[in-house]
Amino acid sequence: MEKENQLKNDVEKAQLYDDDGRVKRTGTVLTTSSHIITAVVGSGVLSLAWAMAQLGWIFGPLVMIFFSLVTLYSSFLLADCYRSGDPVSGKRNYTFMEAVHSILGGYYNLLCGICQYANLYGTAIGYTIGSSISMMAIRRSDCFHENGKNATCRFSSNPYMISFGIIQIIFSQIPHFHKIWWLSILAAIMSFTYALIGLALGIATVVENGKAYGSITGLSLETVTETEKLWGIFQGLGNIAFAYSYAQILIEIQISLENSVCHRYDIDSNVGSILQ
Repeated sequence: MEKENQLKNDVEKAQLYDDDGRVKRTGTVLTTSSHIITAVVGSGVLSLAWAMAQLGWIFGPLVMIFFSLVTLYSSFLLADCYRSGDPVSGKRNYTFMEAVHSILGGYYNLLCGICQYANLYGTAIGYTIGSSISMMAIRRSDCFHENGKNATCRFSSNPYMISFGIIQIIFSQIPHFHKIWWLSILAAIMSFTYALIGLALGIATVVENGKAYGSITGLSLETVTETEKLWGIFQGLGNIAFAYSYAQILIEIQISLENSVCHRYDIDSNVGSILQ
């Protein structure tokens, strides 16, 4: 009877808490996959076509491959840093900052924290600008349809940026926002949707023109100045780097998957140890 009660208590504890004593998160493989898709196939992919036009058919793909390898290496590295010490039973690091603090400590914690939050801050700015540009494009398209192609359709992006910022502030006040699992699934569907729309528009344009435009070196100096060419290259590099921002939130995504996948393993381990 005593062993059965102990077994029951350990099973209930394993169901509610992880090995650090914290309440288990309820993320599943589906929601975690949605997080990954949303992070990898973000709105940054919409600017990759323009970035390729700036960098050319040689340098552009090489830059994309380079950032892909950096992201892949960072992902493996951060996955290994999820637990400190033993990779199975070591202390869990629930955030990027906890991993840095546990493994490096000292001023590295502050330095990496500044880099991470600066990256997140820049990403937030990028999404704000991207959303305002998208809304302006929709309004400009409506203006041309109503007034003709020769109409002067110029609008300020400030109202859209302010509106987007206000909406973000309101959403950030929602309690337990990270537990709204269906939002990640919706975001993943939207990511696939606009990525496929962009691909379809690109293919349709090539079919309509009868050939694929572009060159090995990008925009020719015959159409732009040297300053515009250089500025376009840097903008293209920035757009590609912006599209590869997945690794910085990997540990936060991994913790939701870890609890879900190891849930059955923890229970079986406890049961086996008691029955022995």
